[in-house]
Amino acid sequence: MVVLNRIYTKTGDAGETALGNGARVAKHAMRVTAYGTVDELNSFLGVARLDAEGAIDAQLAAIQNDLFDLGADLCRPDMEKDAESEYPPLRMIAAQVARLESEIDVMNTHLQPLRSFILPGGSRLSAALHVCRTVARRAEREAVELATMEAVNDEAVKYLNRLSDWFFVAARMANDEGRADVLWIPGANR
Repeated sequence: MVVLNRIYTKTGDAGETALGNGARVAKHAMRVTAYGTVDELNSFLGVARLDAEGAIDAQLAAIQNDLFDLGADLCRPDMEKDAESEYPPLRMIAAQVARLESEIDVMNTHLQPLRSFILPGGSRLSAALHVCRTVARRAEREAVELATMEAVNDEAVKYLNRLSDWFFVAARMANDEGRADVLWIPGANR
């Protein structure tokens, strides 16, 4: 259990922050950028949930929790339990990716095939989910970039990849199962 007795510590005043294993790094380090974007995504998801109800809201709540798991995963550069740590690092697992895939498959059964690209919009929830989709894509790019420099859990990257797909399909569902999607008309304003 996490206990936060003090919100400000002043330990970051010189431009550094602590990773999950206690190591100090620059606040602009790629690892901090990657999990910071996951945190940003979680915040946008909180805004999206203001317009969500029922099953979709429950799924979004589960994703928000997963995003905290993902942030915990990304903030620990060591892939193994270190001798001083009481607990092994929290890592994303294949079952979390599989859950997203299953939910995508179920949602897709309600949607007609696309005949055009979709412009973000339609309903408020759909527009918010498209914002989440694009932030998830950025988080994925940053995690992939981090993986070129340091070890990153493969399941974390897979989760982000699947998550942006999930948001795309959920955005269509939020637009009256795709019937209210705003379609791109190539060259419409020439």
